Amino acid sequence: MSKAGQNTQEQASGLVLVDKDQGMTSHDVVGRIRRLAGTRKVGHAGTLDPMATGVLVVGINKATRLLTYIVGHDKTYTATIRLGQNTVTDDAEGEIISERIAAAVNDEDIEAEVAKLRGDILQVPSQVSAIKVDGKRSYARVRAGEQVELKSRPVTISRFDIHEIRRENGGKILDVDVTVSCSSGTYIRALARDLGEALNVGGHLTALRRTEVGPYKIEQTRTLEQLAEEFEILPIEKAAAALFPNRTVSVDEAVELSYGRPIPASSKILDIPENTPVAAFAPNGVLVALLEDKGDKARAALVFTAK
Repeated sequence: MSKAGQNTQEQASGLVLVDKDQGMTSHDVVGRIRRLAGTRKVGHAGTLDPMATGVLVVGINKATRLLTYIVGHDKTYTATIRLGQNTVTDDAEGEIISERIAAAVNDEDIEAEVAKLRGDILQVPSQVSAIKVDGKRSYARVRAGEQVELKSRPVTISRFDIHEIRRENGGKILDVDVTVSCSSGTYIRALARDLGEALNVGGHLTALRRTEVGPYKIEQTRTLEQLAEEFEILPIEKAAAALFPNRTVSVDEAVELSYGRPIPASSKILDIPENTPVAAFAPNGVLVALLEDKGDKARAALVFTAK
């Protein structure tokens, strides 16, 4: 991470990896980073619910152009699922709408149903999600008292590990600590809901912490309080190098790309799957462009001017 002084931050481009506090919205965090960075050109790569903490990737200046690519990456969370209660929001922020005693549920039952939620599954998002239904956010319709029917969507749960199961309230409630790695678009609240329903006792989320977004991990993050004391940016070159396959282009190729002209396809040089974006760097390490192959040529999907 580089440390940016107040007089140079406006020109700096990179990612700010924030450890979001509970109770803040992602929009709140963006507002704070705008003030700290001294620039209006700030955005985030995927909303984190107010209840949740952990990794929120924020881009400033030219690095905001990378955010679209970061949003689609897999994510990892640690969470606590409470079995025995349903809430209107599928998490602890909503009122409890039903309670069922979970005392008869044993550890083997939980593991068996968790196993069914691993891999490629169809998931119905939480009704209080930001998905639009006929032009209006689903959560807004629910808060207005409407019944909302959301369609299931395919997601991939590559990891769903149980760490601890605790019996609370005389065993009537079970708290299950888990780690989940999943594809973009997965709702951890919906996993908690679906696990509870599969066990016939109901379930909701009581804690959620995002620990990874693509290549960016919780160990790299700073709280807003820490950033206020010492503002740190992951430079755009390091951010892109971690996010994409890397290719070094010649000075002449860098000039061609800057004018929108193609260069030889990356697949001829790198062992990569088709349609994989590639970060192109000049010999001096400056990020030149983001490349996409079109046949036997690579073209710049994004061009980043030299510093």
